[in-house]
Order: sequence, then structure tokens, then C-alpha cells
Amino acid sequence: MKEYKPFKSGKVREVYDAGDSIIMVATDRISAFDHILKNKITQKGEVLTQMSKFWFDLTADIVPNHMISVDNKDMPEFFQQPQFQGNSMMCKKLTMLPMECIVRGYITGSGWESYQENGTVCGIKLPEGLKESQQLPEPIFTPSTKAELGDHDINVSFEEGVKYVEKEFPGKGLEYMTMMRDATIAIYKKCAAYAREHGIIIADTKFEFGIDENGTFMIGDEMLTPDSSRFWPLEGYEAGKSQPSYDKQFVRDWLKANPDSDYLLPDEIIDKTIAKYKEAYALLSGKEL
Repeated sequence: MKEYKPFKSGKVREVYDAGDSIIMVATDRISAFDHILKNKITQKGEVLTQMSKFWFDLTADIVPNHMISVDNKDMPEFFQQPQFQGNSMMCKKLTMLPMECIVRGYITGSGWESYQENGTVCGIKLPEGLKESQQLPEPIFTPSTKAELGDHDINVSFEEGVKYVEKEFPGKGLEYMTMMRDATIAIYKKCAAYAREHGIIIADTKFEFGIDENGTFMIGDEMLTPDSSRFWPLEGYEAGKSQPSYDKQFVRDWLKANPDSDYLLPDEIIDKTIAKYKEAYALLSGKEL
């Protein structure tokens, strides 16, 4: 059996070159505040992969995606081992665009902090009098640069993003930024409406896009997972306060409250975290893992 080693290892995912395709493996690692925590969250990688598959299928009519298969039988023999079951996705190879495409439908987190200071989020002026966690009149596109492991992403304006993309794709900066913005908003609107019907508010999320060998623009990486999104329960939602969540915010809140934890979570927090991830998956997909 041919052995494979990842050519890229991120905070959560490991990526392997399988010749004509890549294999993206979502590990059980969890990161917060740009640190990989010392614990693993059992089955988390499976939730991320299966949830991405669900959304890729749902939005294929809006923009193509890089997913080929999540069936390990379609992958090289190495990936048919138990540790790769359920958490691996065979994908098309893309040249990724150098932008994190963040969309905010509600005002929360760093956006709320910025709004309280100067009435803007990432330089975008918002109406006066908004409350914490309030739905925005329209979703806003707030892109950022992609940071290397351990660095912080930098928020940029649309115009700055055009220049940033232009460096890597001469003559294509405006075209690709426009495509990313339009696809980001369209996907968010469709998925947020779907999620709301199934009891979940998607407050914000991020997408990544790339270009395949034929020049086709498509979405890659992960999609609308609890790692890359804020999911709130619709039941009990009320603007004017922070919201309970199905996502990584639960871990962030615990770390903030326990600054001396050295990024080590207690078992209770690990169990609650995976339970929230699995509950969100079941509500949205209608399936249990």
C-alpha cells in the first residue's frame, strides 16, 4: 500500500496530494484565538466533512465546488484505513484566491466591538441604534487576507482586496473580487434562509474560492461548518445580548473566562462542544452521524 504524507497541515485540516486530486482530512483538532488547543474533540472532523458535503450539495446551483467524493472507496487504499473514515473529502485541485470571504448577517463579535466604537464594521458604515446580535438590513461582505499559521488575518476593504488579488492574478483583481463578493452573498442568503427554517440562525461565516485548471471559478476548503461560522439557536433568539451557540464560540468563551488554562480544555467542555456540533449537523441535515 502506498503511503501518503500531507503536503499541507493547517490548524485543523491536513491535505494530501493524490495525483489528479487532493484528499482533505478534517482532524479532531480545534483552534481558538489562532492557537491549536491541546485537546482533540472526538468526531469533530467527521462533523466538519459531512456538513461541508451537505452544503456543497445544496449550493451547487449557485457556484460549482471542489468536492468529488466523501466515499473512502473512491480514494487511494491508504485513505480506506479507519482513521480516515467519514472525515476525508476527495477534491479537485484549485489555485486558491488569496482572500477570506467573510459575510455577516448579524452584528456580533469583533463587528459589534467595532460598531460600538465608531459605527462601522470593517470600514462599512452601518445604521445607528443597532443592538448586539441584531440582524443587519442586508448581509455585508467583509473580506480579509489569509494569514499564515500563527498570524492574524487582516480585514481589508473591497478596493484593497482588488489590489491584493491583482498581485497574484494580474488583470483579474476586480473580476475575481466581484465574483467572490457576489457568490459569498448569494450562498449566504440561500443557506441562512434554509438554516432558519431548521431552527438555526447563521450569524456569519467565511468562504474560500479558487480557480480550477480550466479557469472555472469555484468554492473550496470547508463550507458553513461550526468551525467557520456562528450558529445560534433560533428558539430564544433576542437581539440586545450575546447568544448561545452551536459553534466554536462556546470554546472561545470558556478560554476567555479561564485565561490560565494554557489552551487545555476540561472533559466537560470537550463533551459539550462535540454535542453542540452534532446537534447542529442533525438539525440542518436531518441525519445523525
